[in-house]
Amino acid sequence: MALPWVRLDTGLPDHPKMLALIGGKKHRAALVYMFGLAYSGRHELDGFIPEAALPFIHATKADALALCEVGFWHARQGGYEINDWADYQPSSDETARRKESAKLAAMKRWRPDT
Repeated sequence: MALPWVRLDTGLPDHPKMLALIGGKKHRAALVYMFGLAYSGRHELDGFIPEAALPFIHATKADALALCEVGFWHARQGGYEINDWADYQPSSDETARRKESAKLAAMKRWRPDT
């Protein structure tokens, strides 16, 4: 179940990793980080970014490397893993369970005879 949104920490602008990117004039990589969050959530990848998806999040390999260097991403076979995804984002399975639970509750509320 695709996430309709992802959580973005309000401390992101002054997070040391973000400051390292901005200080290194890697503004594009900072934007790619946020696009990567959205891409992974939308495609139910639970924090994984396939290397083939880089163009779809407007990223270059240099951007990915910059994100790995500061610790926002980790290189994995076939792509990149977003650091601490599971600590801050619901998993695809959890999202599906919540949606199904909400659907059943709505049916019970609006169609109590079923």
